[in-house]
Amino acid sequence: MQRLRSSGTSILRNLGAAPRLKRKALNSWAAVQDTYFSTKDIFERHRVVFTVGTSIASVATAWIGYSLRHYHQIRVDERLETIEKAMSNNYNLDHSEIRKIAGFGSISSPACFATAGTALIIGYGLGWRGGSWYANRKFRKEQMKLLGQIKPRGWQLLGQVTTQDGYILSMQRIPEGRSGKTPGQRPPVLLQHGLLMDGITWLLLSQDQSLAFLLADNGFDVWLANTRGTKYSRGHASLSPNDPAYWDWSWDELVAYDLPATFQYVHDQAGQKLHYVGHSLGTLIALAAFSKDQLVNMLRSAALLSPIAYAGQMTSPIARNAADNFVGEALYWLGVEEFNPTGKAVIKLLEDICNRPGVDCTNLLTSFTGQNCCLNSSIVDVFLDHEPQSTATKNMIHLAQMIRYGNIAMYDYNNADENRRHYGQPTPPLYNMTSIPNDLPLFLSYGGADALSDVKDVKLLLDSLKDHDGDKLVVQYRDDYAHADYVMGENAKQLVYDPLMVFFRLQ
Repeated sequence: MQRLRSSGTSILRNLGAAPRLKRKALNSWAAVQDTYFSTKDIFERHRVVFTVGTSIASVATAWIGYSLRHYHQIRVDERLETIEKAMSNNYNLDHSEIRKIAGFGSISSPACFATAGTALIIGYGLGWRGGSWYANRKFRKEQMKLLGQIKPRGWQLLGQVTTQDGYILSMQRIPEGRSGKTPGQRPPVLLQHGLLMDGITWLLLSQDQSLAFLLADNGFDVWLANTRGTKYSRGHASLSPNDPAYWDWSWDELVAYDLPATFQYVHDQAGQKLHYVGHSLGTLIALAAFSKDQLVNMLRSAALLSPIAYAGQMTSPIARNAADNFVGEALYWLGVEEFNPTGKAVIKLLEDICNRPGVDCTNLLTSFTGQNCCLNSSIVDVFLDHEPQSTATKNMIHLAQMIRYGNIAMYDYNNADENRRHYGQPTPPLYNMTSIPNDLPLFLSYGGADALSDVKDVKLLLDSLKDHDGDKLVVQYRDDYAHADYVMGENAKQLVYDPLMVFFRLQ
């Protein structure tokens, strides 16, 4: 990850100085604003901790200060007694005269106020720091609970699902919210992340803002999926991630194996039909499965955030250039089966793309996803601590084919005989979006600034759903939202997640 951060400097070294300084100034001001609102938000959510912490720290600091002063007073008195004995023996002076000569004077009011003020400032500083540490530690602890890194009370650790083709997928579960168990059965919800991400996608925001915690607090049984090849799903019955065969898959296999395995597991564990939430690639594999009438018998409803089906109108400079210049194919020919965004080969190709005319990689996230409206700088740092994740280079080639051809087809081997061997026909079969059951409850939310899930492509999808039952399809459009806002936007709770939960409750 450090390589990804540091590569930004080499990528941008040829940009003009003046625009860069202007952007830095704007980013600095944005960072100041983000810090202010983030600090305010942290204080509001942990007000009791900060108040108690600062009060205790102030009292403790004042007590330590006055204890030191009292200790100093005792030492001075001891020295005065020694001096008094010596002078009375030698000069026959009485006690009052000695005190007048050697006394250190009385404590002045300004000195008392200065000491008290210093204690208050230091105390509040320590208390604020302690409160901030407590808030961050609490949030990190909840993340680690879900990732199975510590054993929680009332939470379930990692579950493992083995697909029919041998991949071992890890899942995390939040069976109850912070208020504890609620009466009755909790409807299960499966959360599926997007490309180059994993289940922590849904935990990047704070407890009061992330979708996973919100669903749990609102009475849902929450399950987090992790696609094959990501950090927590790198197991296999017979293969190692170092084996080229381990990475011989595209999103076709996610449709055929990963999604059915996780659906069946959650359905069996919960004993009832489930809701589904997908983001980005998580929407594509769901739509493809639904179009083949798969999984719908276990499904209550599906929420698709930044839906991707058609991709021919994609405007992301990085994604478009990578597809048009066959970057995925180049990596494949070089023997790079694992597409690791932090690997040297991928970073080198990324630098080449960013040096092309019309591609501005000043902000790599924006160049890839579009101009996100509602991310603060701290959430981007959290994102970079955990993401991006690996995927198969073959999967990236498949997505590039969608961008170049503008259709939704299975993986094209670019060889008629090879396609016949896999599909029984010279060209790959299409996924037909019009075949999605018209009575399947769907919630779609897309953004006007999204460079990956472009508005024109989403409208093609909506055209395919024009015969969908009117009371089963809810479409939300956010003009200012881009791709990452749906999982990291600081206002996503109010604008997207709350309507989504209302939709789930109606199904």
